[in-house]
Amino acid sequence: MKTILLILLIFPFFAQSQKGEKKEVRKVIDMLFDGMRKGDSSQVRKTLLPNATLNTSFVNSKGEAKLHQDSIISFLNAIGTPHKEIWDERLLSCKIKIDDNLATVWTKYAFYVDDVYSHEGVNAFQLVKINGTWKILIITDTRRKK
Repeated sequence: MKTILLILLIFPFFAQSQKGEKKEVRKVIDMLFDGMRKGDSSQVRKTLLPNATLNTSFVNSKGEAKLHQDSIISFLNAIGTPHKEIWDERLLSCKIKIDDNLATVWTKYAFYVDDVYSHEGVNAFQLVKINGTWKILIITDTRRKK
């Protein structure tokens, strides 16, 4: 009986703590995409660990599964190079899982250049919490046309 009472007392605190952590993780993801829309590579850089990796999983025209790895530096350079179009990655859903200092975020998205549809897919993020701050370690996405 004491064990059940203890669980009932601790669970609300744990659930509230998880909810707060999920909000912090989501803020990092939103900051990344807000930076992309603004063309602000310094804002995007703040969301990433220095050794972060960027990957795209896709099926080529021959039906072969491929994985393309890109450097974070070229990603940041592309964002920061002046362009008149707005790169707008719109999240359609977001699922966050956390254990200790590890978070996984799964988002469905549609990508627009200005208001013109370009492609869609899924992002899979791995984040770690270091010195009290969530940072992105890995971004892997899929890309396809409707």
